[in-house]
Amino acid sequence: MRGSYLLLGGLLVVPLAGCRDFVDYNSGNIEFDPERPQVGEAEEVDPYDGEDEIVLEAQARFPTGLDLHKKVIWRTCTPNGGVCHNNKEFPDLRTPANFAAAFGESCNVQYGEFTSVFDGCERPGDRLQLGGGGLNVENAEIGYVEYIQGPFVDPGDGLPEPDAAGLHIRLAEPVSGDRDRGYGEARFVRTFVDGGTVQDSVYADYRTQWWVVEDGTHLIGQVQDYQVEAVQSLIEVGIVEGDANRNGTFGAQNAEPAQLLVPGDPEASYLIARLRGEMYGEPIPGSRMPLANRPLTIAEMLGLFCLVEGFPDGGGDEFLTAPIDYKNCSFSENPGDLNLLGNGVTWEARVKKIFEFNCGGCHVGENPQGGLNLVGEGVYERLLEPSDQLPDLNLIEPGDAENSYLYLKLIEDDRIEGTVMPYNPLTGEGRLSEAELADILTWISNGAVEDE
Repeated sequence: MRGSYLLLGGLLVVPLAGCRDFVDYNSGNIEFDPERPQVGEAEEVDPYDGEDEIVLEAQARFPTGLDLHKKVIWRTCTPNGGVCHNNKEFPDLRTPANFAAAFGESCNVQYGEFTSVFDGCERPGDRLQLGGGGLNVENAEIGYVEYIQGPFVDPGDGLPEPDAAGLHIRLAEPVSGDRDRGYGEARFVRTFVDGGTVQDSVYADYRTQWWVVEDGTHLIGQVQDYQVEAVQSLIEVGIVEGDANRNGTFGAQNAEPAQLLVPGDPEASYLIARLRGEMYGEPIPGSRMPLANRPLTIAEMLGLFCLVEGFPDGGGDEFLTAPIDYKNCSFSENPGDLNLLGNGVTWEARVKKIFEFNCGGCHVGENPQGGLNLVGEGVYERLLEPSDQLPDLNLIEPGDAENSYLYLKLIEDDRIEGTVMPYNPLTGEGRLSEAELADILTWISNGAVEDE
C-alpha cells in the first residue's frame, strides 16, 4: 500500500511512490571500489648482500615503499588528525597514494611566517596594473603585500615613511614615470590556462591615493576607515607573492619551483631538505622536521633516499609496491652520511648556547632556580644525572627524549608539574622556538653528543 510500512521477515520495507521494490539493508553487501596501490608483478631486484649493518637493517625493515610509508612516514609525519601532514599541513601524507603524489609536486609556500619560506618554493607572483594620477604600472610582478594597521597620517608635500600605516605593495621593478604620488586604481592580475590558452584575469582592485617610496618598487596606498574592510578582503583573497620571504629574491625568476620529492634525486627533494635542514649545503629556512616526533634514524633515512633515487619519473603509487634496490643505491656505499645529527647539533656547538641564552638568567650561580645550573663548567655531566624533581628520570637520557626530564619540561608534558620553561616573568609565559626545540630533540635522539 502506498505510504505504508511493512515488516517482512524482520526487514523494514518502505514502498516508494507505489513501487514494490525494497532495499535489504541487512544484507551487508555494499558496492565499493577502493583505490589502493596494485601489487601486480613487481620487478625483481638483487638484494644487497654486503656487510654494512645499516643497509641490512633498512633492507629488512623497509623492503618496499609501502613498508617505508607505514613504518616511517605515517608514524612520523601524520599521527595527529588536524595537525602535521595529516589534513592540515601541505602536503597530506596520510596514505600511500598521497605520499606517491608528492613525487614531482612543487613545494609549497607556508604563508603566515614569511621567514620560513624557501626561495626555491616561491612561485611567479601575481601582477599589478596601476593607472591614473600620473602613475603607471603596466604588469609588474608583485613581491609581497602587507597591510600595516593604524591611523592614516597625511605626509603633505612629502612622502610617507616606509613603515607608515597603509597598504604596502613591493614590486619586482620600479614604477615608471617621474611622479611619486597619484590617485588611481590598482588591479591585481593572475595568469591561468583555460583549455590550453593562457589568459589573464583581474581578480581584485583597489582605488585610493598612492605614493612611490624608496627605490620605486615600494607602493604605499592610503587606507581610510571605510576602506579597512575592503583591504582585509583583498589580503584574504590570497595574493600570490613572488618574493614571499621578503628577502629581495624572486625565486621563480631564477629556476622552476623545487619539488617535494624529485624522482631519482633525493638531494634535490624539498621534503628531505626539511629533514636535514639543508639542500646542497645551503640552509633551508624553517624548523627542521619532524617537529613533534623523533628524527629519522640513519636506516630510515637510507630507505627514503634509496626509494627516491629509484623512483621513476612520472611514476604513481603502484611503484611503492616494488622492492627498493638497496644493492645499487648509491647511498648504500656510505649510509653514515645520512645521519640527521649533522654538523653542529652537539652540546658544545649548539645546545649549550640555547640553554645559556634562554635559561641562564635563572639557572646560574651558587643558588640557581630549582637547584639546576645551566651555565659554566660541569653542566653537560650534570645533565646526564637524575633530576631532583623526578629521580626516576635523568635530566637528559641520550637517545630517549620521552624520558628526559629537561626536555619534557620544555614541551609541557603531563608527567611534569609546574610552569613550562623557560619562564618569562614579564609575560608569564615561556617556550623555546620550534627551531630550538627541534635541535634539542635531534641532539637527544642521536645520543646527546657532547662534541664532534
